Amino acid sequence: MPDDDLSDNRSTSSVGNGGSNGLKGAHAAIAASSNRRSLLDSPHPYPGRLIAVEGIDGSGKSTQLQLLARWLRARGYPVYFTEWNSSRLVRNAMRRGKRKNLLTPTTFSLLHAVDFADRFTYQILPPLKGGMIVLADRYVYTAFARDVARGVHPGWVRSVYNFAPRPDLTLYFRVPIDVSLERLLAGRAKLKYHEAGMDVGLSTEPIESFRLFQSRVLEIYDQLAVEYGFRTIDAVDEIPAQQQLFRKMMQEVLDGYGRTPRTQENHEQSLGK
Repeated sequence: MPDDDLSDNRSTSSVGNGGSNGLKGAHAAIAASSNRRSLLDSPHPYPGRLIAVEGIDGSGKSTQLQLLARWLRARGYPVYFTEWNSSRLVRNAMRRGKRKNLLTPTTFSLLHAVDFADRFTYQILPPLKGGMIVLADRYVYTAFARDVARGVHPGWVRSVYNFAPRPDLTLYFRVPIDVSLERLLAGRAKLKYHEAGMDVGLSTEPIESFRLFQSRVLEIYDQLAVEYGFRTIDAVDEIPAQQQLFRKMMQEVLDGYGRTPRTQENHEQSLGK
């Protein structure tokens, strides 16, 4: 598939040898899955529960997911945590591409797809099949929003991820751009290059570029929320109030969950004490 069908007519071969095998695998996965219906259209068949959080940078979603994980574990539920862009398979290629500004929108998209495919195979599917509660800090919807905001064709992006099962619950932490920006700059001196969308060329000034790029992402998230039935939380609310709402929604998802929480007592019994 020519690159100009995907984004901006620039070559996708600039990542270098470090990512070549991963990219070949991603292309193969795209070819094999292009005619399959997306699994996001129907509930998954696994005994576990899959929970995803989405939102623009600075929305506070990661904090809320970590609080939920702590709450679930304290009640004896088996929890597995996974986050976007954390696979070792593409880490070096991604770092090199970012550092040298080699990534086109399409190569950026492909590397994230390889990252997700690797984590799905080894970190998401096994615990989901094993009846665990999988907490995903970002899911495929991040690609649907960010990649398209960078100019990649939305239909192509979705075809890459059509093997991904639908989460039992997807929470969208919605926050205004200025609040997001204020939170990020309160924690560090400057914005990250790709976080600000500087690679897209919307502005040479990082803060203005951030506003323009993240506004695109936010608009797409709003559309995805309607299409895929996200549960939206006002991320401007106080942290405890957001967490209380998150837990209430989680209780609904746990209704009918077949795995009994492991208490200290039955844990000791399983060990023969």
